[in-house]
Amino acid sequence: MHKVSEMPIVDGHNDALLRLCASTGGESGSFFVRSDQGHLDLPRAREGNFAGGLFAIFVRDEGLENEDSSSAKALTSHPPEVCYAQQVTISAMARLFRLEAESQGQMQVVRTADQFSACLEAGVLAAVVHLEGAEAIDPNLDALLVFYEAGLRSVGIVWSRSNVFGHGVPFRFPHSPDSGPGLTDAGKALVRACNELGILIDVSHLNEKGFWDVAHTSLAPLVATHSGVHALCPSPRNLTDAQLDAIGEAGGLVGVNFHVAFLRADGQEDEDTPISDIVRQVDYIARRIGIEHVAFGSDFDGAKVPRELGDVAGLPKLVAALRANGYGEADLEKITHENWLRIFRQTWK
Repeated sequence: MHKVSEMPIVDGHNDALLRLCASTGGESGSFFVRSDQGHLDLPRAREGNFAGGLFAIFVRDEGLENEDSSSAKALTSHPPEVCYAQQVTISAMARLFRLEAESQGQMQVVRTADQFSACLEAGVLAAVVHLEGAEAIDPNLDALLVFYEAGLRSVGIVWSRSNVFGHGVPFRFPHSPDSGPGLTDAGKALVRACNELGILIDVSHLNEKGFWDVAHTSLAPLVATHSGVHALCPSPRNLTDAQLDAIGEAGGLVGVNFHVAFLRADGQEDEDTPISDIVRQVDYIARRIGIEHVAFGSDFDGAKVPRELGDVAGLPKLVAALRANGYGEADLEKITHENWLRIFRQTWK
């Protein structure tokens, strides 16, 4: 898929499935045709040396009643909501499996770190099934086991709303991520079950008390698949210094989000934000907790990214900017793919 002679790039988050599933009349095969729509398709991935990463499945608010984070209903599992979320999740997973079949070997849904490494060596796009919000998982965790057997390897406990497991951060600026109570008992049980199965737990979108509950409950490295630095941009979606320190101490990883409103000090959704603002985020994390704990978490197809970057084909521009900022080849190997592979090996079974 990528040019094997080039540095492969592994990414912590994209919403390509959301875009494909929402397209009107578009067939899944459109992923294999170069487009100027969205950020990610296979031809542009090849151009950008994008080797794969976490393909998110997200359930929109329609069909979910617990949108109000202050509502007691948010902590109650309503079967119609779970059924709706499961239907959306199954449909998105099926779309990904169809893409794999249609790719004729150019794309693989991976379930082990060895499979991911083999894809990097062979130039095959490696796709990891990720839930962005656990609404499709029932409190008894029956669905978690079923989805795991189907290929699920990463779970974000919440999106920026509450569910039966915990509470997400609001989209406000400026704001602290300390915005409500922590994980519920069901949320802590979900963390333990993910540890037992070998599923990566994503703390992105989780509020601060929930983050600390994960930190105190989980035995796996702490991972924020697509977040940023609160000290540089005071969005509640970004991580405080204390949270960054905890991720470093746990041997974890931050995938830097490319969304311009999480990069800029003023929080504005300005696509004229320079690539150097992404570099600034990488610098901050690398200096504070170490180069082994920072990577990419683009949020392609789910965010406004710098116009200078454009889309997945622009990733070599970001690597070049990091190189020009003093990062050597060994450090770039860690940021682009080695750190993610380490996390997969330490987390998955």
